[in-house]
Amino acid sequence: MSEDLLRIRDLSLRFGGIVALDRVSFDIARGEICGLIGPNGAGKTTLFNCLSRLYAPDGGDVTFMGRPLLDVPRHRIAALGIGRTFQNLALFRTMSVRRNIVVGAHCRTHTGFLFDALRLPSVQREERALAQRIDGLIAMLGLEQVAALSVAELPFGTRKRVELARALAGEPTLLLLDEPAGGLNHDEVDHLRALILMIRERLGLTILLVEHHMNLVMRVSDKVIALDFGRKIAEGGPKDVQANPDVIRAYLGTAA
Repeated sequence: MSEDLLRIRDLSLRFGGIVALDRVSFDIARGEICGLIGPNGAGKTTLFNCLSRLYAPDGGDVTFMGRPLLDVPRHRIAALGIGRTFQNLALFRTMSVRRNIVVGAHCRTHTGFLFDALRLPSVQREERALAQRIDGLIAMLGLEQVAALSVAELPFGTRKRVELARALAGEPTLLLLDEPAGGLNHDEVDHLRALILMIRERLGLTILLVEHHMNLVMRVSDKVIALDFGRKIAEGGPKDVQANPDVIRAYLGTAA
């Protein structure tokens, strides 16, 4: 049986009188791709924001690699091994593709200001290793031809790959993908599916995927969790969840 990398127990959060998460519990095994689905307002991104420590839940527990996560400051989440992309791209538009990706590796650098100022050998070794890692990510995500361009010059689909590369630059163990297919055309979504599977295989990552593009979720996920009005309404293999009556009602209404 696979080791659980992430365990979520009774996670709850309210915004005033609105229940955003209602005692949500599930596990994600190491190396698993888990899809998180549900209608708009179901609580998917809210759950992501709790894992990223952008929100503080009202109740429940989360453990990551056996360690309690909810007492970790948000600025330590990336160094702990959790990377994330966002629904709305959070890139530096005037910076080059390469510089944007380098920003993502900040949590993995160890030399301080004094070391940098004196240009000590440890700094030079770290810079060489970082450059090699960034080159590898640029090649893996097919960004070689645009690496020197500013993000503002790129089409939307390419910017999505830049943000993914930046998340990977932090060498995460768990990758949170928030609506990665949003705004992509059919061919780009198909390429994204292959890219997610390749990243999992090549880097050995565990991936939690929030996505409205149902075909992508069902083709790429090992397990799917469905939320509705902040509650978990289904969990299981993609085909089982897709056929679950509660999931069908959540998406199509009671008439379905």
